[in-house]
Parts: sequence; C-alpha cells; structure tokens
Amino acid sequence: MPAYFLRRLLLVIPTLWAIITLNFFIVQIAPGGPVDQALANIQFGRSNGLPGNMDTSVSHGRQAMDNPASTQYRGARGLDPEVIAEIKHRYGFDKPLWRRYVDMLWDYVRFDFGNSLFRSASVIQLIKESLPVSISLGLWSTLIIYLVSIPLGVRKAVRNGSAFDIWSSTLIIIGYSVPAFLFGIMLIVLFAGGSYLDWFPLRGLTSPQFDSLPWYGKITDYLWHISLPVLATVIGGFATLTMLTKNAFLDEIRKQYVVTARAKGLDEGRILYHHVFRNAMLLVIASFPATFISMFFTSSVLIEVMFSLNGLGLLGYDATIQRDYPVMFGTLYIFTLIGLLMNILSDLTYTLVDPRIDFEGRK
Repeated sequence: MPAYFLRRLLLVIPTLWAIITLNFFIVQIAPGGPVDQALANIQFGRSNGLPGNMDTSVSHGRQAMDNPASTQYRGARGLDPEVIAEIKHRYGFDKPLWRRYVDMLWDYVRFDFGNSLFRSASVIQLIKESLPVSISLGLWSTLIIYLVSIPLGVRKAVRNGSAFDIWSSTLIIIGYSVPAFLFGIMLIVLFAGGSYLDWFPLRGLTSPQFDSLPWYGKITDYLWHISLPVLATVIGGFATLTMLTKNAFLDEIRKQYVVTARAKGLDEGRILYHHVFRNAMLLVIASFPATFISMFFTSSVLIEVMFSLNGLGLLGYDATIQRDYPVMFGTLYIFTLIGLLMNILSDLTYTLVDPRIDFEGRK
C-alpha cells in the first residue's frame, strides 16, 4: 500500500507539468495578451498600469500613430517601436517562446510564481490572501452538506417508499437542478438589498471594522457575511450525498446480518446505529475529500465573483480578464495541486475507513 501512494504522489509531477504546459501554449497563441492591452491603453489615451519611465514615451508613441507600422501585435499599429519594445521587455515578451516556457517551469519547481503584471504584489502574496477565503467557503459548504444529507439519507432509507421519501426526493432534485449562480442571484435580490430585504452584506468576507470588534463580534460578523455565499454553494450539493447515504443504508439493511440481528430480538435503533450505520458510512465518510473538491472547484468561481469574495476563483477570473499571466498560471497551479492531493487523500481515507480495501492488489 505505501508503494501505491508513493506512485500516486510521483504522478502528481507529470500531471502538473502536462496541465501547465498545455495551458501555457494555448494562452500564448490566444489574442489579447498583456502587451496588446498595454498598447491599446496607450492608443486610447490611458497609461494605467504602465511604469513611470514609460509614461514619458507614451506621448511620443501617440505622435507616431499617424505613421502606421506593421508589427506582430495588432494594437501596435502606428506606435513608436521604442515604446513597443519597452512594453514587450516589461512583460517578458522580448524573449523567445521556448525561453519563457523553460523559465516558467524552473520558477514553478521553486514555487516562484513571479509578480502580478497589473498589481503591485507578488503572485504568492495574492494567493496567500485569497486561499483562506476559498478554503473557508469549501469547508463550510461541505460541512453543511454532510450535516443535512446524512440524517436525511438515513431517514429516507428507513422510510423508503413513503410520502416523506417521495417529497424529500422531489425537493433535493429540484435543488440539484437549480444552478448555484441562479440561486445566488435570487438570494441577492431577496436578502441582500436587491429589491426586497437588506439583511445581509453583498461584498467581502468581513466588515471594514472587523479588527476592532470583540471575539464574539468577529464570529458574528464572519457568519453574517458567509451565510448567503454558503447557501448558494450548497443548494445543489445535497442530492448526491443524500442518495448515496440512502442507497448505502438500503444495501446494508437487506443483508443477512441485519436479518439475524432482528431474529435475535435486538432493538431496531441498536441495529440501525450500532451495526448498519458503521458499515453504511464507510463509503460516505471516505467520499469527504471528493465532496470538498466539488465544492471548492465547481461553484467557487461564480459565487466569489457574485458576492465579491477575494478568493482564488475571483483572483483567477480577474487575472483572466486582465490577461495577468503570472496570476493566471499561479492560481491554475494551486488549483491543480490541491485537486491532485485531495484525490490522493480520498484514496487514503478509503483505506483508513475500511482496511479491507487494497489499491495495491487491484489488477
């Protein structure tokens, strides 16, 4: 078994390399990169995001706009070649493609993601500021899903085929069919000052005066801000785990040892929670990492954008819009690494919960 997990850890390296390499070359051939955006800012009279020593060259570049020149950048037509060369040098595009690729791989081996092109901060700093928000949203969502789905699944298994089973299945299927962003919009309209009530804040994870609040006030303020994003995230997450729990219990209830226990006169509650529950929960408990991955990746981007939460999803989205390549690849790297490690943790959890599972012995 240790050899299996060692192989899984070693496979993380080529997987990360393949994903980063594929995305690197796709992004390089896509139009509208940071150089194009900088050149467009100059042509439209905006110098935001340009270094101070470049601003003096901007006016000279504008004067040359009447003499069109052909370059590899569509936005560079009519600009002074010195301005173009300076912009390329700033963003590292004066180097050949293979050199940029090799430099990126060497930096990523050392977890050096460089600096943001449009923010005065390093990528590592931005990720450190954003990662707790995404993890917090994912953990709370996963916890609520488990606290609701497991008791509900057990109840549905015990009352299989009853009216309760039918209408509860209808509700969770409806919830599963509603997209998280659509439910989030409804929550904003109803409870965040959209058109009706203004009970919850719409921006951020804490209030501006958070540091000055007492400890209990900080907890209340944090829960006040996280409530709507978590509700929007979990709406579609109950169905899978609830049905998994129900089917696992139904499968165990029909086994011979349950029939034998009932024949011996054991109390139904003791049979359910001392025998069936322990066996049926193996699959449910072991699926916790996979559920967390689903909450962390699937809905985080849209929810963070809608509720202005400065998490990895919003950071990656803004970087994509701005073509901030270091931040784009840095967030992609972290997302991929977390996903791969959580998948390994999921397999490890299976073996811890049920020692009979042997991945090493599988053909």
